[in-house]
Amino acid sequence: MTCSAKLPAIGTLDVQSFINAQPLSRYQWRIVLLCFLIVFLDGLDTAAMGFIAPALSQDWGVERASLGPVMSAALIGMVFGALGFGPLADRFGRKWVLVGAVFLFGLFSLLSAYSGNVEQLLVLRFLTGLGLGAAMPNATTLLSEYTPERLKSLLVTSMFCGFNLGMACGGFVSAKLIPAYGWQSLLLLGGVLPLALSLVLLLRLPESARFLLVRNRGAEQVRRVLAPIAPAAVALARDFSVPEQDTVQSRNVLKLVFSGSYSAGTLLLWLTYFMGLVIVYLLTSWLPTLMRDSGASMEQAAFIGALFQFGGVLSAVGVGWAMDHYNPHKVIGCFYLLAGLFAYWVGQSLGQVTQLATLVLLAGMCINGAQSAPASTASIVIGALMRKSLEARSTSRIPRSVLSPSR
Repeated sequence: MTCSAKLPAIGTLDVQSFINAQPLSRYQWRIVLLCFLIVFLDGLDTAAMGFIAPALSQDWGVERASLGPVMSAALIGMVFGALGFGPLADRFGRKWVLVGAVFLFGLFSLLSAYSGNVEQLLVLRFLTGLGLGAAMPNATTLLSEYTPERLKSLLVTSMFCGFNLGMACGGFVSAKLIPAYGWQSLLLLGGVLPLALSLVLLLRLPESARFLLVRNRGAEQVRRVLAPIAPAAVALARDFSVPEQDTVQSRNVLKLVFSGSYSAGTLLLWLTYFMGLVIVYLLTSWLPTLMRDSGASMEQAAFIGALFQFGGVLSAVGVGWAMDHYNPHKVIGCFYLLAGLFAYWVGQSLGQVTQLATLVLLAGMCINGAQSAPASTASIVIGALMRKSLEARSTSRIPRSVLSPSR
């Protein structure tokens, strides 16, 4: 049963209030699934170099240290991708940037499998990173925009499970593929699957209703993307609005998040996420190689590396649930504290396979669980600040429609 009876027969429908009032529809679950798959393949490709490094070093006869720049190339590309594609998404739409990002990292992952030397692989991994960096933040944004606020933390952190699961599957699969088919096989898999997914996204992923509103793309386009959630309620609305429309249209997005009441929260979230990523990517990239150097077999090294990511799958949903029911900042702080302790103990346990596997799993639960939280925190905090700012500016003003009535 929808809440259409509570809505005016004619008037302006606030998109977020409308989404908050409805139960999750099959349409929204489809968006959750598609975003989960995007992040899953993002994780698979991000972790690929860590799992192929021991075999690649042996095959090409290069020292482990020579692969350091290659390990970092995709991460540097991710920084440029995340910063560069965000404004493109605000200009051209979330859907098209997501389709392009998934196609981009799939294509260059596929080409990476045919690299002939370290220099070629470094360039291709950087280009792969551009797509990887663009995919996750835009998937997070799109999912958040179609999610009721009461479930936002849970669903966004559940989506982030896809990243950890993709990394973990990369380890489990590489333990079987690489000994049988060589290091190229994991990159081939990480290329073909995103290319196939990009076609599915093109056909089945909707555009952001908020983007359509902010860019004044017409009431009928907004009605079309919202109708599958609750057709009767959407049919009654003449126009649609979002609270942040005036703010977003009037200001550059990067200037907005670093201005006034947003600046402190932005810097703290950036610092938190950066420090977490340092630990995540250091362990993801180098743990299999360190394991191999300490005497473990290639299968053992890949398996224990995968346990680190699998721990995040086990904990991310729990972190999301806890954030929805308790103070989210304290929840994140506790998990990062435990993450630091377990990361230290992992470094003291190399060479003790059983103990190391246990500690890696626990470290993964804490680090990856905590790392999945800042994205949902950002959407909650920024949304609250934006609504507060708008309320302060317009308490005496009747909200106006963001679109002209359709004729």
